[in-house]
Amino acid sequence: MNPSETESKATLTDLYRTMVRIRAFENAAEIASQGGVSAYGQSAAGTARVRGPLHLSTGQEAVPAGVCAHLRPDDYLTSTHRGHGHTLAKGADMGRMMAELFGKATGFNGGKGGSMHIADFSVGMLGANGVVAAGLPIAVGAAHAQKLQGTNAITVCFFGDGAINRGPFLEALNWAKVHALPVLFVCEDNRWSATTASAPMTAGPGASARALSMDIAATQVDGNDVIEVYQAAQSLVQQVRAGQGPRLLHALTYRVKGHVSVDPAAYRDPQELAAALQTDPIARLRERFMALAQTNNALDAIENEANAEVEAALIAADGAPWPLASAAYTDIQDTGAGTWF
Repeated sequence: MNPSETESKATLTDLYRTMVRIRAFENAAEIASQGGVSAYGQSAAGTARVRGPLHLSTGQEAVPAGVCAHLRPDDYLTSTHRGHGHTLAKGADMGRMMAELFGKATGFNGGKGGSMHIADFSVGMLGANGVVAAGLPIAVGAAHAQKLQGTNAITVCFFGDGAINRGPFLEALNWAKVHALPVLFVCEDNRWSATTASAPMTAGPGASARALSMDIAATQVDGNDVIEVYQAAQSLVQQVRAGQGPRLLHALTYRVKGHVSVDPAAYRDPQELAAALQTDPIARLRERFMALAQTNNALDAIENEANAEVEAALIAADGAPWPLASAAYTDIQDTGAGTWF
């Protein structure tokens, strides 16, 4: 696909910037979680600064970039335990997200949620979720509220291929179809469910076929081609926003890192990983820029800006205060009369 015939250079630049910001954040967070020294000279003194598990989306940047480019601030988004890219692409502040990973009071959840529970309602990001498939019914509930309110805002629900084998997937798609809800389901099919390959555990062709069986139109794309994702998402978002009911985008990508940041993924065939790395979405878009006579200097400048933004986020997170002990009793559900369950 020739980008000069489909998208303006400005659009491609925006997509490239979103992807390199996500990649830079993930790289820095990975190092900080391992207790190493970051590319920006910030020493972790041998201890991990990231509090709790860290699930990276490295290599999957084209999916959130291509989809979220079409969303408005009043559109909602639900995410997964691997949700940093979704959060950044939706417009959330990088500094507050890094602070949340570090467990600091300036984080989105006051340092109490960590990587798997980041939320920023100000940009419509309703939250990451540590439970596989749990974001699906939340997204459907949000979309149902939007329909009742009579707006043309929509909800986008990101989930992984492992989620389609859990009950909430079918329940959410069924409810969305029956009530013609304004929700776009986005399956990030990265081929792995934790430490197990997804394909041997999944009957049938996968997410697209299951959506079609429920009469929900589905589109399958190369999830490492940001232009293809962008164009497919543009059409699907327009359909959902026009009141045509739910749609599903099935993006085939690959998880190039382990399940968590300290997982070396020794269970994976090295040749499989090597082949996947050849389809890196950032490198592919960079090559397409070259076809437009875009210079390396312009793209290097975008990457330098992203790295500088991440460096500032790291410094701010390192210097931010820890939550007060009294904060442990805020943002929790009151079960009444001091009852503990």
